[in-house]
Amino acid sequence: MSLFVPEFDETVLVRDAEAEVVGGAPVAVKLLADSSASGGALSTVRVTLAEGADGARPHVHHHSAEMFFLLDGEAEVLSGGDVVTAGRGDLVIVPPDRPHAFAAAPGSTADLLIVITPGVERFEYFRHLQRIRLGEVTPESLLEVQELYDNHFLRSEAWDRRRR
Repeated sequence: MSLFVPEFDETVLVRDAEAEVVGGAPVAVKLLADSSASGGALSTVRVTLAEGADGARPHVHHHSAEMFFLLDGEAEVLSGGDVVTAGRGDLVIVPPDRPHAFAAAPGSTADLLIVITPGVERFEYFRHLQRIRLGEVTPESLLEVQELYDNHFLRSEAWDRRRR
């Protein structure tokens, strides 16, 4: 086991009113701190999902763990072959190389704080997703940046069954 020690010497303070928001209903992503702000320790965003909205389809990170903390509402989270429902105050941590996805539970909204550690520069990834939503680039363009953002999409029968 190796120990990663981040290197940064200033306190990171992100004011809510100053944070960039990408998207809007049904999915809004508030960009809080990217890896470069924390010396590589973490990347964190806040994702707000409208009732029943999908957050991220099944994917895996090879180099980072991902933490989901439910600030409000209820979310379904895929971890490996299991789908769990998490409610307000619940915490789910998915280790590297484990398939995962998340969405607001049917009939519920979800407000999640998401942390990836060690961090990966991900703000541009979320901006890329917005460009896809706006039709400025194709969904296939994500295949070109999978390695850059350590975000590799895959199929999950468990997730497909649950989200039908």
